[in-house]
Amino acid sequence: MSTPLGDHGDPRRDGEGEDREPAVLVGVVLRGHDSREAEASLVELERLADTAGADAVASLLQRRETPDPATYIGGGKASEVKQTAGSHAATLVMFDDDLSPAQQRNLEELIERRVVDRTTLILDIFAQRASSAEGKVQVELAQLRYQLPRLRGKWTYFSRVGGKAGGASIGTRGPGETQLEVDRRRVRARITRLERELAHLDRGRVTKRKARAESGLVRLALVGYTNAGKSTVLNALTRAGVLAENRLFSTLDPTTRRLGLPSGQPVLLSDTVGFVRKLPHHLVEAFKSTLEEVVEADLLLHVVDATAIEPAAEVDAVREVLADIGARSVPELLVLNKVDEVAPGDVDRLKAATGAAVAISARQRTGIDELLATIERRLQSLLVELEIRVPFSRGDVVSHAYAEGEVLEVRHEADGTFLRLHLPPAAAGRFRRWAVDA
Repeated sequence: MSTPLGDHGDPRRDGEGEDREPAVLVGVVLRGHDSREAEASLVELERLADTAGADAVASLLQRRETPDPATYIGGGKASEVKQTAGSHAATLVMFDDDLSPAQQRNLEELIERRVVDRTTLILDIFAQRASSAEGKVQVELAQLRYQLPRLRGKWTYFSRVGGKAGGASIGTRGPGETQLEVDRRRVRARITRLERELAHLDRGRVTKRKARAESGLVRLALVGYTNAGKSTVLNALTRAGVLAENRLFSTLDPTTRRLGLPSGQPVLLSDTVGFVRKLPHHLVEAFKSTLEEVVEADLLLHVVDATAIEPAAEVDAVREVLADIGARSVPELLVLNKVDEVAPGDVDRLKAATGAAVAISARQRTGIDELLATIERRLQSLLVELEIRVPFSRGDVVSHAYAEGEVLEVRHEADGTFLRLHLPPAAAGRFRRWAVDA
């Protein structure tokens, strides 16, 4: 059984340029899975398609017991997709799930159009959006790792230069090589070179992180589903002036700014890449060095979109990625954003559904004072009390203790300086070697 989700009309509506590709979207609900979540995921696929430069002209949602090993959707459904694509002059078919190399190849033969799965689409968007040297290497590495098992005799992945200016079609943007004949050995060699380059670039990032750690400032990180408004929140809190637009994955490279809390305490606030359902594993792996900003934070500001179809499901999707990168144990403050776009009576219901502590509109700058006060209270509750004894020869440690925490008590004893401190969790770890009970 299949359910059409919509006929989206002319692919070049509203005066949009002719370079936008008309695409048919295909989703599958398997036995035991929630159809509402599948429908929400397919709606998100349409937004991803729009971000990549395609117009969704039709959507199909199929219900199956299990995926078909050869085509994922079965031969009959593939024929229906072909007919739908033909009636809408679509040149591209996008699947909301990952396809095996054989499934993609078989579908392209049956449908007679290019077939792109969800991971390829997301990687393509990242290829368009990456601007820093590190971001470009991370995206290329993720692309190559995903495409390696998909090599065919004549592989066009390397045949175009990334970016829309090069005229590349969705799913075909490559890292910029010009050869068509590529074998696995050469791709693996390229992956090895990129891993070395990324390690070199990461050393610079590590140096910056170390400097921030040594500054003694508490570190906050903005996380959330893509397009939840993290960059707008960063701008509202710090006037950072970073790009904030109504498109998925507007921010790839992390931005860190200094923020003053109501008491005058300075903290560091970092914006990070947004997450989505089914975020490609290769992408998470490639961006792990960037995402360490999240792992090393003292507190996560988890921004939730009040206008989302299923905000609680988006919270769960973000937490899955946080678990993947080792950040699930970092304390979290849920912030419901865009409340100016929902009915006032719905705000309390959404806060209850998501567990959000604060409701704001970053764009309208409402609720910002409450957010700052809540951050300060939460940081205070997270402080760790620690007793340390430092040899007299390590006056530098005592200086850092005063800089990084609140000194509650100090005594000069026979074998060193005793200090009782309140410290942020991350800072406390750096002083534990001097702990009295160590």
